[in-house]
Amino acid sequence: MAKPERQKQDTPNELLGGLIERVTFHNDGSGFCVLRIKARGHKDLVTVVGHAASVTAGEWITASGIWITDRDHGLQFKAAFLKTSAPTSLDGIEKYLGSGMIRGIGPVYAKKLVQAFGDQVFTVIEESPERLAEVEGIGPIRRERMVSAWADQKVIREIMLFLHTHGVGTARAVRIFKTYGTDAVRVMTENPYRLARDIHGIGFKTADAIAMKMGIELHAPIRVRAGISYALMEARDEGHCGLPQEELIPLAEKLLEVPTAAIESALQEELQDGAIIADQVQDADCVFLAPLYRNEQGIASLLKQLCAGQAPWAGIAADAAIDWVQKRLNMALADSQQSAIRMVLQEKVALITGGPGVGKTTLVNAILHILDAKKLRIALAAPTGRAAKRMSETTGKEAKTIHRLLEIDPKGGGFKRREDYPLDIDLLVLDECSMIDVPLMHAVLKALPPEAGLLMVGDPDQLPSVGPGQVLADLIAAKTIPEVHLTEVFRQAAQSRIIQTAHQINAGHMPDLRNPEGLSDFYFIAAEDPAEAADKLVKLVTTHIPRRFGLDPLQDVQVLCPMNRSALGARALNEALQIALNGESTPAIEKFGRRFAPGDKVMQIQNDYEKEVFNGDIGFVQDVDIEENTLTVDFEGRVVSYGFGELDLLQPAYAITVHKSQGSEYAAVVIPMSTQHYPMLQRNLLYTAVTRGKRLVVLVGQKKAVAMAARNGSGKRRWSKLREWMQ
Repeated sequence: MAKPERQKQDTPNELLGGLIERVTFHNDGSGFCVLRIKARGHKDLVTVVGHAASVTAGEWITASGIWITDRDHGLQFKAAFLKTSAPTSLDGIEKYLGSGMIRGIGPVYAKKLVQAFGDQVFTVIEESPERLAEVEGIGPIRRERMVSAWADQKVIREIMLFLHTHGVGTARAVRIFKTYGTDAVRVMTENPYRLARDIHGIGFKTADAIAMKMGIELHAPIRVRAGISYALMEARDEGHCGLPQEELIPLAEKLLEVPTAAIESALQEELQDGAIIADQVQDADCVFLAPLYRNEQGIASLLKQLCAGQAPWAGIAADAAIDWVQKRLNMALADSQQSAIRMVLQEKVALITGGPGVGKTTLVNAILHILDAKKLRIALAAPTGRAAKRMSETTGKEAKTIHRLLEIDPKGGGFKRREDYPLDIDLLVLDECSMIDVPLMHAVLKALPPEAGLLMVGDPDQLPSVGPGQVLADLIAAKTIPEVHLTEVFRQAAQSRIIQTAHQINAGHMPDLRNPEGLSDFYFIAAEDPAEAADKLVKLVTTHIPRRFGLDPLQDVQVLCPMNRSALGARALNEALQIALNGESTPAIEKFGRRFAPGDKVMQIQNDYEKEVFNGDIGFVQDVDIEENTLTVDFEGRVVSYGFGELDLLQPAYAITVHKSQGSEYAAVVIPMSTQHYPMLQRNLLYTAVTRGKRLVVLVGQKKAVAMAARNGSGKRRWSKLREWMQ
């Protein structure tokens, strides 16, 4: 819905009051809404456009603004200010209750409730909820839902009023309420900067605007200190555990627009409070967020403890074990693999690294068979659901996500498995270690009993973890943990063009993009213009690949983009692919600027410990229930329910960024390559993308972009101290 254009008006601000008949459009993100109002003094329904955080049919609105004539939509009332209040007329109450605002109450129950209690219905819900049992069909569960939804609405109204007064008018109120409950106003009055720290989707700038409205001065210590923490949190989101002071101070200056002296004094206060810690990394004076500093320190000290003592499998005769396992698996292990097995059997903690096709899986399987025969208790884990599933398929043993292995504690958001309740195992095998960030690695090591062994497997040339740190790279660089680095590409793998291409890219060479003769597993399709490339990509996914390779466009094909933005970014391609593959599906719901309907491929974009779904998990929308205001998603057999207000945790996943694909494998991947993506065109990104494809990889776009990525080996430096702690 286009926002109406303002016409030149001489009309002063008018007041308008009325009952909302229908919410034609409402964007939860911006709060922009188009309402049809039965207004006092007007015979016909009036169209009102404005902003409101949450708005429901049946509510009474008071608005002040001007009348305009919109080119496309005719006469409208453009509200500069819009306030909603609970309805008082029977008609309004029925509309309000039946609007889907309360899960489980649709038009039918709304009518019953109004017939039973008239205009006293809200008083009954609030003061005598037991009387709701007088209405047929309202049992304890539905009653509980009604009482809590009404209480939420009431608190949201109060918070909204507070927010409105301080210049905020979006559906973030619901998020604020969910985070702080009835303490919302108190928290915001005491320290509005907590919003930026605690609430997904509210940045420092929003919190700062609220703080300014509340009278907090530009140079106030609370503001400058919040700005420093925020700058470090931004750095954390880019993978750093800390920042050099010479980078942090200018960053904070730009953000806060205050002199260096104010920042330096706030830095000292933060250091005294222990919120941040100062230390050196290779002679640079750095500042770290305290939890990340302690995580890295903890990883190093726990790994050193773990390396001490004998492995639970000490005493195995390696040569006899190698002969036995070759017969058992009916295969001949290469010399490099045999010496790797000898090393792992001698060590309590070890690393196995290497690219695709070098036999990491064969090696791990052989080691598992040898140790299994000694009746050792072995656990297998990986950072993502897809990586764990792949590990199960390749080893024939159960593998869990690290989060499941450590048993999430939904209340605290941490894990139940810790020093006081360690894992009951002799060996932990961790796969896809390049993806494991500093906090997660620390949690894993705290859950391992000191006598257990640890085998870490990964490809150091892939992208580093999405979260802070570079655990695998730092452990390799420290050279204090025994490592087997496999380089020999085995014959069968060497015939795959995917694997040839991956190794060419990794060596910094331009891969061979010529058209293959006959069927191949790797193709390049040239398209200079981004619009032409997007068009070709959609046809490939929806028609050509399914027809030629017999692959399902939803289940088997994944588009991997270097970035979110641009005509060939994940956002734009998601829209195009969603329309092409699932555009007709109903019922659909639009929330947070995204459309969701049954059959849609979606991704969770934040860890949710209560629902046990994690950043990067992909599933399919099963059902959209307009009456209950819920949407259910099937994550590979686990069905998870979302309220409509939680849909900013999901995004369409027809196209995803390469970063989000780490640890996953797909039958086919299609990768757009454009010089528009130049900030992200790095060797490790293209290498990671290409190695996600099992049966087919197709690059679409410009040769120049492929060359730029292959050449650019200098990934951005990450500031971390783990390597030094290990040494």
